[in-house]
Amino acid sequence: MMKKMRKIGLKLGMVFILFLLETPFSDGRDLDDFWTRFHPYITVQEEYNSNINLTPTNRKDNFITTLSPGIKFSTSEEKYGVDLDVRAGFIFYAKEHEENYTSLHGTLNAWYALTKNLNFRVKDYVVRSDEIREAEYSSTSVEGQYLPSRTRKREPYIRNVIEPSVQYQFGRENMIALNYRNNLYEIQSRTSEDSMENFISPRIIYWFDIRNGVSFEYGLTLGHFERSPDLTGHMAMGRYTHRLNPKTSIFGEYTQLWRNFDPPSVDYAVYRPSLGIEHTFNPTLSVRIQGGYYWENPAKGSTQGGPFYDLFVTQRAQKTTYTLSLQGGYKEDYFSAENRGFTQYHRLLGRVNYQLLKEMNLGLFNSYEWAKLPGGVIGGRKETNHIWGIGGNASYRLFRWLTVALEASHRENHSNLDGNDYSEYRGILRITAAF
Repeated sequence: MMKKMRKIGLKLGMVFILFLLETPFSDGRDLDDFWTRFHPYITVQEEYNSNINLTPTNRKDNFITTLSPGIKFSTSEEKYGVDLDVRAGFIFYAKEHEENYTSLHGTLNAWYALTKNLNFRVKDYVVRSDEIREAEYSSTSVEGQYLPSRTRKREPYIRNVIEPSVQYQFGRENMIALNYRNNLYEIQSRTSEDSMENFISPRIIYWFDIRNGVSFEYGLTLGHFERSPDLTGHMAMGRYTHRLNPKTSIFGEYTQLWRNFDPPSVDYAVYRPSLGIEHTFNPTLSVRIQGGYYWENPAKGSTQGGPFYDLFVTQRAQKTTYTLSLQGGYKEDYFSAENRGFTQYHRLLGRVNYQLLKEMNLGLFNSYEWAKLPGGVIGGRKETNHIWGIGGNASYRLFRWLTVALEASHRENHSNLDGNDYSEYRGILRITAAF
C-alpha cells in the first residue's frame, strides 16, 4: 500500500515541479516572495460515530482522532497558475486499534498558456480513506453527493484521478478541447475489486453569431476491472443553444451511450433527448433547468426508461448562500467499490450557509436519495435504497491563524434487502491552525 501512495504522490509532485520550473525568478520577483506562497497548516479532529460500519444490527460506535498536517500553495501569473492542497491524516480509533491507518487527500489545479489562444491544464485528485460510502469525485458534483456503491466494512482504499487537457480558442467563444482522464481505484478486499478507467474526449463549441451556437462531444471509455469483465464505452453528445437575451439561454441536447463488455456481461445502449434553460436573475442568483427522457436498451432483456431532470439553483447574498440541487433519471456506477452499473435514481440536496458574525459561519444541509441498483459487472443483485440525511455546522475564527469548527449529522438508509439498512449519528470537533 505504501508503494501505491508513493506512486500517487510522485504523480502530484512531478506535475507540480514542472510548473515550478516555469517560475520566472529572473524577472524581478524575489525568491522570498515565492516561499510566502506556501501555507502549512495542521488540523486536530475528534469524531464520534455511532455506527462506524453502517450495519443494521451489532452496531459499533467509536471515537476517532485525526491529526492532519497539510500544505497549500497558490500562485496565479499572466501565463500560468498553480493551486495545490495536500494533507495527510494519522487516524486513531479509540476502541479498535487495529483499524488505525494513514489517510491522504490532495488536489492540484495547474494551468499554462502556451500562446494567447492555446492553454494546457492539469487537474489531479487523490484520496486515501476508509469511509464506507465514498463522496462523488467529479468536478461537477455538488457537496453531499455520494457514489451508489459502498464497502461492507471499513477498508482503506486509494483513488487517484488525473486529468490533463488542452484547449484552443479560435474566437470570442469558439473553442476546441481534448480531455483525458486516468481514474485509478485500488482496495485490498475480498468483496470489492481494483479498477482503472482511461477516458479521452474531444469537444468543440462554435457560435454562428451572438445568439446561436452548437457544441459536440465524443467520449471513449476503456475500463479494466480486477475480476469482472472489462468495458469499452462510447458517448456522443450534441447541443444547440439559443440566447434569448444576455441573461437567458435555451438549449436542446441529445446524448447517446454505448456500453460493451467482455462476456458474460450484457451490453447496453442509452438514448437521452432533453431540453433546458439557463437564466441569471441577477449577479447573485442563477438557475439551470434541464429535463427529458431516457431509454436503456440492453442486448438481452427488456428496455427500461424514465424521466431525466437536473435543476440547480444558487444564490449568493451578502451574508447567506443558498444551494439547491434536484436530479433524477440514471447514472452509471463503475470504478467504485461494487461497480453496480446502470442505476436509476432521484436525489435532492439543499445547503444554506450564513455568516452570523465577521468571524463566525453557520450552515445547514439536508439530502434525500432514492436509488435502484440492478447490479452490474459484479453479480445481479437488485436493491432499492431510500437514503436521507440532515446536519449542521458552525465555525469560528478565534485568531487570524486559528479556527474552531463543530459539525453534527444524522443519516439513515432504508433498503429492500436485509442487512443494508443503517442509521448513523456523527459529531465532529475540528481545530485548524494555519501558518
